[in-house]
Amino acid sequence: MASRTLVVDNGASTIKFGYADVDASYRAIPNNITRSKAERKTFVGDQLETCKDYSGLYYRLPFEKGLLTSWDVEKQVWDRLFTGKITPCDPSTTTLLISEPILNLPNIATTYDQLVFEEYGFQSYTRMSAPQMAMYNDIPKLYGQKISSGKKRVDCAVVIDSGYSFTHIVPFWKGKPILVGIRRINVGGKLLTNHLKEIISFRYWNMMDETHLVNEVKEACCYVSNKFWDELDICKKSPRANKILQQYVLPDYSAQQTGYVKGNAKSKKPTNKRKKPMRMEVDNEEKKEDVSEDEDNTESDESSADDDDSDEEMAAANDDEQILTMNNERFTVPEILFNPSDIGMEQAGIPEAIVDAISACDEEIQGMLYANVVLVGGNAKLPGFKRRVANELRQLVPSEYEVRVGVDKDPLGFAWNGGKRLASMDEFASDLKNRLVTRAEYFETGSALCESRFRSGV
Repeated sequence: MASRTLVVDNGASTIKFGYADVDASYRAIPNNITRSKAERKTFVGDQLETCKDYSGLYYRLPFEKGLLTSWDVEKQVWDRLFTGKITPCDPSTTTLLISEPILNLPNIATTYDQLVFEEYGFQSYTRMSAPQMAMYNDIPKLYGQKISSGKKRVDCAVVIDSGYSFTHIVPFWKGKPILVGIRRINVGGKLLTNHLKEIISFRYWNMMDETHLVNEVKEACCYVSNKFWDELDICKKSPRANKILQQYVLPDYSAQQTGYVKGNAKSKKPTNKRKKPMRMEVDNEEKKEDVSEDEDNTESDESSADDDDSDEEMAAANDDEQILTMNNERFTVPEILFNPSDIGMEQAGIPEAIVDAISACDEEIQGMLYANVVLVGGNAKLPGFKRRVANELRQLVPSEYEVRVGVDKDPLGFAWNGGKRLASMDEFASDLKNRLVTRAEYFETGSALCESRFRSGV
């Protein structure tokens, strides 16, 4: 039986996976074990899709501060993924390409090797960081260009991976990360959700146990402001004059399973049937459309002052609806990504960290790095995020350098798509082959060979 390559982006929040030889895109499942207080059931990974009441969920996470520390939890999720319970998988005839945290600790990396070969018995495998996987994408297309003939990928780029636990800035030269330029900011989607929980619990109702619900509110309402102080003044006005104010209708998990933004044409009232949000089916052909459409969508969504209920009065709540009012929380929470000092963290924001990272690299390549800034990760989906990064970088970067910031239509799956290109395209066949370690080689030499081959690209 011919070997197939399973590409897995093992994120701290979700696992994106799929076979490289399949035209369909990835599927995403939660990377955690969840306990439902209402149903008194435990859900492992994708089983959360069968949950009927998302109130008061208790999470057990395998990742802590961006590192895989709870192998008991991770193994239960991997058991469903690698033993055919979610997707057909025969490890003995499968090559595994899996992501790991940037600058992963040696002991954690060794455990990856042991589980992959000794527990699951994969035929061969390699691991690399998500930013490294993202570098195998056609990055010039993000800026409306075509890659030069004869080249497999860009030589120079800086990847900003803003995910669940952290934000990493990783400069690359000839496909290899520049170690002295790597920067980390301890701000990610988890911190934003927790901060929003605290604000809502202080101002409205106690929602400290409603992580799942508050995360949905964050994704539906929050955006990155490009006129922070002006919009803060707007939030002080009366509801009729306040174009930023939104009403989020909370679900009751009985007649209504999902919440929605009231009065927003972009957010329709959902039906009683709960859709499965963790299944991502992104057509590759759609992802190849011109980037200008993405820029228009981003700019049109960046500020609710321009398009959210600008000519509508706030609708009166029905008796059976529980309304959560979102005002300045919509943009002050994501502002932490750019000003961590707002919550007492002595760290630079994303634009300052990018400049610091690139300044640590050789002066000869700094111009190319500024011209190839790539945003990936779940936080890159926030409306206005790309434009804010570009505007602040332009103010910080010397005028002789061109600043270009690119983001894919699906920044959450950008790293997975890069891994798929590495595993499926003939021009990358030698790159993948040089990185692979077979099961026989592992049992002969141990993890030392894995460390040698996997780190050869660092």
